[in-house]
Amino acid sequence: MLALVAVHALTAVIAPALVRLWGRNALYLVALAPGATLVWALTQTAGVRDGEPVVETVTWVPQLGLGLALRMGTLSWLMVALVGGVGALVLAYSARYFRNDDPGLGRFAAVFVAFAGAMLGLVVSDDLLLLYVFWELTTVFSYLLIGSDPAKRASRRAAMQALLVTTLGGLAMLAGFVMLGQHAGSYRWSEIAGNLPGGGYLAVAVVLILLGALSKSAIFPFSFWLPGAMAAPTPVSAYLHAAAMVKGGVFLVALMGPALAEVTPWRPVLLTAGLITMFLGGWAALRQVDLKLLLAYGTVSQLGLLMVILGGGTRDTALAGVAMVLAHALFKATLFLSVGLIDHAAGTRDLRELSGLGRRAPVLAVVAGLAAASMAGLPPMAGFVAKEAAVEALLHGGGADLVVLVGVLLGSVLTVAYTLRFLWGAFAGKPDVPATEMAPVSWPFLAPAAVLALAGAAAGLFAPAVDRLLAPYADLYSSADPGYHLALWHGLTPALGLSVLAVAGGAGLFHLMRRERVRATLRLPFDSATVYTRVIGAVDRLAVELTGATQRGSLPFYLGVILVVLVLLPGGALLIGAPWPQRFHVWDTPLQAVAAAVVIVAAVLAARALRRLTAMILVGVAGYGTALLFVLHGAPDLALTQFLVETVTIVMFVLVLRRLPAKFSERPIRSSRRGRVAIGVAVGAVTAGMAYVATGARQAIPISVGFPDEAVSYGGGKNVVNVTLVDIRAWDTMGEIAVLVVAATGVASLIFRRAGDLHRRADIPGDGRAEYNRPRWLTTGATTRAQSVILQVVTRLIFHAIVIFSIYLLFSGHNAPGGGFAAGLVAGLALAVRYLAGGRTELNGAAPVDAGVVLGAGLFVAVGTGVGAMLLGGEFLQSALLDFHLPVLGHVHFVTSVFFDVGVYLIVVGLVLDILRSLGAEMDRQSETESAEIRERELV
Repeated sequence: MLALVAVHALTAVIAPALVRLWGRNALYLVALAPGATLVWALTQTAGVRDGEPVVETVTWVPQLGLGLALRMGTLSWLMVALVGGVGALVLAYSARYFRNDDPGLGRFAAVFVAFAGAMLGLVVSDDLLLLYVFWELTTVFSYLLIGSDPAKRASRRAAMQALLVTTLGGLAMLAGFVMLGQHAGSYRWSEIAGNLPGGGYLAVAVVLILLGALSKSAIFPFSFWLPGAMAAPTPVSAYLHAAAMVKGGVFLVALMGPALAEVTPWRPVLLTAGLITMFLGGWAALRQVDLKLLLAYGTVSQLGLLMVILGGGTRDTALAGVAMVLAHALFKATLFLSVGLIDHAAGTRDLRELSGLGRRAPVLAVVAGLAAASMAGLPPMAGFVAKEAAVEALLHGGGADLVVLVGVLLGSVLTVAYTLRFLWGAFAGKPDVPATEMAPVSWPFLAPAAVLALAGAAAGLFAPAVDRLLAPYADLYSSADPGYHLALWHGLTPALGLSVLAVAGGAGLFHLMRRERVRATLRLPFDSATVYTRVIGAVDRLAVELTGATQRGSLPFYLGVILVVLVLLPGGALLIGAPWPQRFHVWDTPLQAVAAAVVIVAAVLAARALRRLTAMILVGVAGYGTALLFVLHGAPDLALTQFLVETVTIVMFVLVLRRLPAKFSERPIRSSRRGRVAIGVAVGAVTAGMAYVATGARQAIPISVGFPDEAVSYGGGKNVVNVTLVDIRAWDTMGEIAVLVVAATGVASLIFRRAGDLHRRADIPGDGRAEYNRPRWLTTGATTRAQSVILQVVTRLIFHAIVIFSIYLLFSGHNAPGGGFAAGLVAGLALAVRYLAGGRTELNGAAPVDAGVVLGAGLFVAVGTGVGAMLLGGEFLQSALLDFHLPVLGHVHFVTSVFFDVGVYLIVVGLVLDILRSLGAEMDRQSETESAEIRERELV
């Protein structure tokens, strides 16, 4: 089963290339994927008939107990056969429906077969989380199929509508799955079904799951999205709305029915929503003039009928329900394909413009007539067998079942009426309408519809064989009597009489509705599509008002809202029930109090500073004070990193502050200032309280307790912090350096105005030489008289020493304070000194390489280290310890994680270089350009 899903995925990948090579005929090859699914399902028929499910399990994440659990019982077998068989025939039909020059044909083929694969995965999933994944994949692929023509507003609107509704229902369903899975300790439905919770907990879970099923199958109040989805091409409608997507909710109800039928919300919700859907859909179908829309609303009505029958909760209604699933897939796919044939041959689907097609295309009329007979419940079609079974099951039920039976019969009257309207509108000759000209229909184009129609007739004629295949599913329901069996003829029974009555009533209603005055009078005051439009409009308006009230372009306001929420929610939790420690430990040494006082004083002075540069320096002092606290607490690695980060941050702030006014803007009014002070104090108190409670509330033994021993035995180093970063928690570091690369790219993209500037950011203008005579203390000598000679001399003396020190930190970090991150910051500071001493030209002279190349090289080395470990038989990013002897150096102890640290080093250097070029060199260039333009304007 998993192999079949993989085949669909592979076919989806190569489908566009096949279409480019062979045009629309490539769809015949694409059809082999769902065709193989049908063939495989047929090979499993004997086991399914004997009630033996096919089980397949693939371990995925054993540590979390996650696996790809697949299970195919009778119900899943039926759905697999329909998904594969109907899918293959629809693709064969599409090979004649589309033209070779149709835009997006390759995309259609890929998405269609991917959708078929997702639907296959959905119906064979035993794990509910896996089922949800495939459920949402069908939602995404259906969105792409419905909106296959993005140039049409109707297609875009219908696709978005279907996506919103089904995704919302899917999220509710996921919540229900989680509730059941957490209670049972497993997410496999085969295990959950025998270990259900009770009471209100189960009732809530059932309602949430039903929300997903009802929204997927377009059941009231979610019926409106399906007719709009008719904007999709006819093959899409034939598949999604007959055998695939809308059957997802029906399948879920049928799957869980044997276990949940006795739960209180199950039958009331399904019976009520199903009957309403059946009536509204059938009534709307009678008013349509577009044949495709008529079938769409008829589909809505039929889906309501399926929910009613499968929601009956008995063995006989279950048998009738799965028989109706089979019949509906066959006749509805045939009818949609017939409408596509009519549209292609006659150029219209409007029944007011069609006349006499029955004489001009008799074979097509017979094919559509067979499918229509099945939809109306006429013998010898499969629809008649299934509807007879449903009526018989409800006829022998209790009082509630009799009420449902009346509803089903009234719905059947509507079904017969709109079936006759379809046949009359498509094929009958109309006295007041001229005969419709029609192009000939080729046999390859007609064959898929004919095969489906004949299959519907065969299912009816050989009903006992179908009964033997489907009975194992129905037997999952407990039943005291032997149960009903499918057959084409049960004699003159009350069920047959009721069916005849429904057909007669439908014929009378059809003739009544042919009168325009009656059809215009009998209309509903509203429809769910109007309600949806108004709700979406109200949500949009609310969003506009809320955005206008909150998104005011004020950074202090945004920050204030965030901080107030932080104070109210976590702060409230701290006050209500936080586990405060019994002992209050102030400090380990009085020197910590001195460092804390420095931090507090610097923070207060920074908040009161009038100049930006002063505030920035005071913030840096607070950061250095924090680093001092790390030193006093015995964390030299953290302290070193904090010192370096603060220093680099100060440099970056200085680069930015050059383009800003020296002083802050007008101070806020007194009341606003007091409010800000109050928020600041409250945030500080809450943050300190959270940190104190979090560190004192630990109950379990920290996993870091074993890190020192593991750092030496497995990581080969004595610096626990560095070994943790590059070995024990290397995956975390990999994610962090990826974020650094993205951040550097974002900064450069924001500052450099054009793509050409971005690619030329490492270029050195001219020859890099000064045009005046003065001592050259730096490499390029391109300095100005405003720059300090002392700074240039000092830079020349210390630059290389700083770089060598960074390399020392890089290689010594495994056993002493340092590592790739700290070493990269040191090297970045060396480049910053070169820039401050000689400007952007000197920076380019010191590092004549594009920062993006350095970033990419670092990421390549880091990832390559992990891949290399895998190629050598280890796990990704696994380290190896190498001990060997060199002639001069003697014994060498080497750890391969050093290569990963080298990658980190290069990324940090590239990040600093990118920021220096963006916030420093590029802003200098822009400033010089603006000054030159101002001088030119003044001269003019």
